[in-house]
Amino acid sequence: MIPFVGFPAGKTGVTPVPNLFFTRLLVDLRDADEIKLLCLMFYYLNRQKGYPRYMTVAELEGEGTVLSALMQHDDDTAEALVERLHSTVERLVARRILLSVSVADESGETIYLLANTEQGREALRQVTAGDLVLERRGTVSEPHIETPRPNIFELYEQNIGLLQPLLSEALLEAERDYPAQWIEDAFRIAVENNARNWRYIEAILRRWEIEGRGPEGQDRPHHRGRSLRPK
Repeated sequence: MIPFVGFPAGKTGVTPVPNLFFTRLLVDLRDADEIKLLCLMFYYLNRQKGYPRYMTVAELEGEGTVLSALMQHDDDTAEALVERLHSTVERLVARRILLSVSVADESGETIYLLANTEQGREALRQVTAGDLVLERRGTVSEPHIETPRPNIFELYEQNIGLLQPLLSEALLEAERDYPAQWIEDAFRIAVENNARNWRYIEAILRRWEIEGRGPEGQDRPHHRGRSLRPK
């Protein structure tokens, strides 16, 4: 298991969650999948603007974070995870924690999910009465499953050797300052050049920070204090 390195300093985004989630639902829910999916629904719904706020089942199928959260084994297939997602949705709808409405047209069926809040109940009533038409959203044909990256401590021990305590702070600083892909690539270059030491890797990262990456200039320079990750 990759250890969590901590929340970054400075202003970070937050997601409002009703107090009843902590005082009622966490007491009643026993299934980890239900808790994970419900937390992610709060996250996705709170990122939206306007009325109503909802997610379709097809959208959840295409969210790598959702499928990764439901993964129990490293060899779980996308099909198995989508099936687990459907089962979890059905249980949350049966508990009336989520509200569900299915809309069919000539191109197929779309299942919309809303939180069982005053706004969600009103939107469901309007859709059922024909007073509100929900937007049909596209689907992702091949769900992307996020796989965890090794953290910088693991990269060091896998490629250089036993981590010395005095280096821990320098490694954490580098992990905060540089994109994860840069760090992985710098370790790989050090191994290829048989230069297995942190000073060499750090020099590569600093050079990329100043000069940018790649002879064709495809990678833009990274500046400290910004979150700039290669796409």
